[in-house]
Amino acid sequence: MNFRTVIEPPRHLGYLDHRQHLLLLGSCFVENIGLWLQQRKFDVDINPFGTLYNPESIARNWERIVSGNSFTPDALFQANGLWHSYDHHSRFSRRDRDEALTEMNSRLARAHDRLPVTDRIVITWGSAYIYRLKASGEVVANCHKQPASLFDRELLTVDAIVERWLPIVRYIESHLPACRLLFTVSPIRHLSDGVHGNQLSKATLLLAIDRLQHESRICDYFPSYEILMDDLRDYRFYDTDMTHPSASAITYISELLAESYLTPESREIASQGYKLYTAMNHRPNTGDTDGYKAFLQNTLDRVVRFGQAYPYINMTHEITELNTRINQI
Repeated sequence: MNFRTVIEPPRHLGYLDHRQHLLLLGSCFVENIGLWLQQRKFDVDINPFGTLYNPESIARNWERIVSGNSFTPDALFQANGLWHSYDHHSRFSRRDRDEALTEMNSRLARAHDRLPVTDRIVITWGSAYIYRLKASGEVVANCHKQPASLFDRELLTVDAIVERWLPIVRYIESHLPACRLLFTVSPIRHLSDGVHGNQLSKATLLLAIDRLQHESRICDYFPSYEILMDDLRDYRFYDTDMTHPSASAITYISELLAESYLTPESREIASQGYKLYTAMNHRPNTGDTDGYKAFLQNTLDRVVRFGQAYPYINMTHEITELNTRINQI
């Protein structure tokens, strides 16, 4: 007997490739996927604004990436000793306003400069609920633990999401003709919305993506949500908070992503790249400095050979870091 509902994702080998430039936007689940790709030497730009959850905030920040218009001091507010932006995750918050602004604009500039060469954009929507500032009607990406009385909560409709995102899709079709959009819905449950509310939210997101797929051939969907909900429907695949996927679940979903979209060559490159990543993060447990220096030199040799075999993968950072470590011993 089969006691699992096995999800078979669509097969499109070569959809993701090490020669591509990838942009990932969305919830913390897209950061899990992005880290998996980054560790395997894919060229990824992950969440230039930090973690984002709802389609409206992601659309708003996409438009900022396109324009490249810098944030100004009046975009920040002070609370609990830090300067925050309602467009950014709290990882950008700082005690000094100029420092926060510099970091936000530097990160924005990097994303804007990369955009013309972007081949794939991976979007993970986490929730269809939005929060609007009562004072301005502005939708915020992060409430930064401000009082709930400052916001109005609202569930986006399928029509509203499609209307907001269809111009983005058309822009990509016109200005980035080689680029495709890969949508996912985060399997992380937002139980603060209530169990039923979370289901309504996820259903809204799924229906909106389905509509966008019917509107444009550049829109694709990977069933992260379905894999965790139906294939891995057991609490052992959740973290201790019982809402986020466990490390093994993230690995499983990532491996299905690889099976769906990577050619055998890319999977081999990813395997080699991950071995180099683990070697780069190895730290000695003893005082054997000679042994560790030999290990670093061996790793450097492997990195150089890897870069020569795959010249489209930039290994400059790894080579510089290893040379620095060797010279410090």
